[in-house]
Amino acid sequence: MIRVLLADDEAMIRSALAALLRLEDDIDVVAECANGEEAVSEAARLSPDVCLLDLEMPGLDGVEVADRVQRHGARSVIVTRHARPGVLRRALATGVAGFLPKSRGADDVAMVIRRVAGGGRYVDPEIAADALTDARCPLTDREIDVLNAGRRGETTTQIARGLHLAPGTVRNHISSVLGKLHVETRQQAVIIAEERGWI
Repeated sequence: MIRVLLADDEAMIRSALAALLRLEDDIDVVAECANGEEAVSEAARLSPDVCLLDLEMPGLDGVEVADRVQRHGARSVIVTRHARPGVLRRALATGVAGFLPKSRGADDVAMVIRRVAGGGRYVDPEIAADALTDARCPLTDREIDVLNAGRRGETTTQIARGLHLAPGTVRNHISSVLGKLHVETRQQAVIIAEERGWI
């Protein structure tokens, strides 16, 4: 039996998918979790073979959960409504073994679980094609650090203190980011960077 942990913050989707997967002869859903923190805790307790994780959950997102549960020997499959190429690259860099949109049926999900449990990988072909044609990040490593440090609305002084930079240097990096991304505010830059998986 393939022991599966399922994590999705939408109760109806989580319950329906768990019920459909339990109809498979070789899949045993050992846990249904409502958020990332619960998934990490249950993975440590139950040692599932595969964790089927929603990308967008409160607290820890699916990629962050995948990074943590692999320490307990679990392989992860990310499912999402909004499959952005940058997020796919971040997920694969973290060690995620499967990535597919929520629009796929339960039979497809079961197929991916089997492939991942057997040591393989699976990326939805359309998402993979988009990732190959998506533009690379134009930001420098330091610009990404500054943007990431200020994603919760920290002031320039707070960012500078956290990164051990002068406030003027932080302002220069922010100005460069805004120019490269053709936006007017740091918040707009953060949204673009998150959507493309750069931060």
